[in-house]
Amino acid sequence: MPEPENVWVVLPTYNEAENLERLAAEVLERLPEQRRLLIVDDNSPDGTGEIADRLARERDDVSVLHREHKEGLGPAYIAGFRKALDGDAELVLTMDADFSHDPAHIPDLLGAARGADLVIGSRYVPGGDIAEWGPIRRFISRGGSAYARAALGLGVRGLTGGFKVIRRGVLQAIDIDSVSSLGYAFQVETTYRAIKAGFRVVEVPIVFTDRRVGTSKMSKAIVAEAIWRVPAMRVQRKLGRKQLTSGD
Repeated sequence: MPEPENVWVVLPTYNEAENLERLAAEVLERLPEQRRLLIVDDNSPDGTGEIADRLARERDDVSVLHREHKEGLGPAYIAGFRKALDGDAELVLTMDADFSHDPAHIPDLLGAARGADLVIGSRYVPGGDIAEWGPIRRFISRGGSAYARAALGLGVRGLTGGFKVIRRGVLQAIDIDSVSSLGYAFQVETTYRAIKAGFRVVEVPIVFTDRRVGTSKMSKAIVAEAIWRVPAMRVQRKLGRKQLTSGD
């Protein structure tokens, strides 16, 4: 049996007071002994940060990173990734804080990471599903994923998914500080960079569930950013390669 790896969970939160304590307990019980849950809170007005601080006082395997402003999912993850790398994380697991990503899938994702650099929990591969969504929302969701695949020329079905396990070497190689996406396009951009850097990416089926309590963070601005930024990723990559070739 291989030695257990140091696993960090980076969990961005904003107004998740109703979910955080129960989610933290369910996540931690499914992690190996070498683990840390890092809660990255963007100054939630509903008291999420205070709950996170209490959990950190009660448990040695919980840490909190407080950020002054709500700047988006991407900057929160980047701040968390830096902290995890400084803490010698070997695997970094990312997930939503609203139970749309079921902690029961964590062992499957960690198991798949034994043979991969980036594991994506995907609702779009065989065995995956979206619970409690009607046909219109399913169509929109699948359409968004298909759009990202076509724009970037990739075969990964779960490009927009945020339930991931990422190896340390991937985060070091893809220059996380230069990832500019703020919203859910951040998930697409990090996966795109990992694939283009030659890392092995695998998808594991999950069942995605709508949040039970709290308010969705999805907005028109987030959707608009994804629409224009996804094809821009490919253009930026081509421009970067031309600059390298020309010596600029």
